[in-house]
This record gives sequence, C-alpha cells and structure tokens, in this order.
Amino acid sequence: MDPCRWPLHTAPDLSRVVQAFANIPHSRLLGLRLDEIRHGSAAMSVPYDERLIGNPNTRVLHSGVVTALLDTLCGLVVMSAVPDGTPLATLDLRIDYLRPAAPDETICAWAECYKVTNSIAFARGSAFHRTRDDAIAHCTGTFMLGGAGFTTDPSKAPAGPGAAGGIAETGGQPC
Repeated sequence: MDPCRWPLHTAPDLSRVVQAFANIPHSRLLGLRLDEIRHGSAAMSVPYDERLIGNPNTRVLHSGVVTALLDTLCGLVVMSAVPDGTPLATLDLRIDYLRPAAPDETICAWAECYKVTNSIAFARGSAFHRTRDDAIAHCTGTFMLGGAGFTTDPSKAPAGPGAAGGIAETGGQPC
C-alpha cells in the first residue's frame, strides 16, 4: 500500500458525502445534479437555464456556472476519497476554458481524486456536453485536508436559510 494514501478501511460513507453537498445552497440554486458517485470519482451536470446566461446575445451560460460545477465536483470527489469527517478546503483550482458552452444544452462534468497525501488531495476533471473528448473546460485542483474546512460531519454542517435542501434528482438529459 502507498504510504501516502488513506487506508482503504477508512473509505467514507458515500451517502454522507452526497448529503453534505446536497446542503450547499449554491448547488441547489444552480440546479447541480449528482449523476454518479464512486469512491474517488463522480459525475455531475447542470441543465441549461436561461437565468444563468452570461451573454444575452449568444445565450451562452456564464463561465462562473462551469467554475462552480467543477469546483463543487472536485470537492465532492476528494470527500469521496478521504475518511468521513475530514475537513477540506480548496487551495488552488485551475480551469482551462477551451470553448463556450452551447446554448440550450446540459453541461456535464466528470472528476477524479487521483492522489491523497496526509495533508493535500489532488483532483482533475472536465466539463463537456456529450462526450469528454469534446471538452468545454479542463480543471485541476488541490485541496487542504484537516483543520478548518467543509466536512461531511453533520455537527459541523453549514447552518442558515436553505441549508436543508438537496441536489436535484438525476434526470433530464443524461451525461
């Protein structure tokens, strides 16, 4: 076993990971949908919504929607790869925008956590419409583990208005 990897017996309860992210207000507001989750990888999508248009002339969704989708997804895959309750915070997120998202189409995303050390986790992913080979954007992220940060621990969950909702059910256009 790689001494820098978390032991397999400490794999998190994925239902707690899903619930932690379901409680993020911006996930609900943007309509983020969790399409698939496994230990260390996941897929999410955001359906086209005219309220999220960045340029009314082209009807293209704002690039901030892609940023929020990829940051949220990368955090989710890190949480799915580290022990339950491990706090995490985004240290760095690099997004290379390759082209604008197409109007009237769902944006899909996939990410994986490919390395976990005692204090840092590394993730990478992409946003696309139909296939990963035709990406809208690629991302890489590093996440600090431990200390203060977002966690699956319910006693440390965010409180306040809208904190009890959920990520939309999988449906609509499949990714």
